[in-house]
Amino acid sequence: MADKERLSELSERLSELSERLSDVCERLSEPGEHPDELGPTLTEAGARAICASSELADGGDGVRFEIERNGETVPAFTVRHGGRVYAYLNRCAHIAMELDWKPGKFFDADGEYLICSTHGALYAPESGACRGGPCRGAALTGLNVFEADGNIYLGKG
Repeated sequence: MADKERLSELSERLSELSERLSDVCERLSEPGEHPDELGPTLTEAGARAICASSELADGGDGVRFEIERNGETVPAFTVRHGGRVYAYLNRCAHIAMELDWKPGKFFDADGEYLICSTHGALYAPESGACRGGPCRGAALTGLNVFEADGNIYLGKG
């Protein structure tokens, strides 16, 4: 019985939040000034803009960027696949070399797999897991990215 009560509470809370979100979206779509009712901006919350959402086509070119990791500046990239955005360090899991053969060229000819231009290792875009070639059992190092307000952001962590 406790599970049903908890489920009912959660359902009510979700409904309340959905209504609040709808109200905020409606107010934000109106012209004019908007109060800071959503809290801090994404960049104030620690997110970093990488590119405009429109720069990433499904299975198309990616966007390169750099991050700080362990005191070093390292290359990374973001791509769109299956309508979702993913990002990884630009480093093959087989041998530490950048994947793209030309800046932004990360997908194979079919736009199905991420491919290392040096030795053909294939990676699943949605997970970074090796799908073929010399990278057996290895995976790309994923990064926390999300899409909001017409942009792609690198999140904390």
